Amino acid sequence: MRIGEVARRAGVSVRALRYYEEQDLLRAERSSGGQRRYPDSAVDRVQLIQQLYAAGLPSRSVREVLRSVYAGTVKPGLLDRLESERARITTRITELLAARDRLDGVIATTRNPPPACTGGRAPGGPARSAAHG
Repeated sequence: MRIGEVARRAGVSVRALRYYEEQDLLRAERSSGGQRRYPDSAVDRVQLIQQLYAAGLPSRSVREVLRSVYAGTVKPGLLDRLESERARITTRITELLAARDRLDGVIATTRNPPPACTGGRAPGGPARSAAHG
């Protein structure tokens, strides 16, 4: 399969595929004319690479995970690093959920401010005087 077809089917740019080759994450054979030719399995491999990058793994870790996945064995220490990355992602998710909850509170307050924030008047209405309390 040619580079453009792999890129289209995997939903990535040709430039990304070249980068993956530079990082030793993806390999292509070369035709007699020097064109890259990928196996059909390249699309699945590229999608896995994308998922690993999206999880925040650096190229070195992605390379190790790919080798483990395709060899069926795991090098010592890799699982510890992956579990550490998982814990980091879990912490980040917790932080993002808290930020979303705070933002939801700001949105709710902005849409329906409490009377103390409106000076005793309904949103858009006239203020009540302190004498009429």
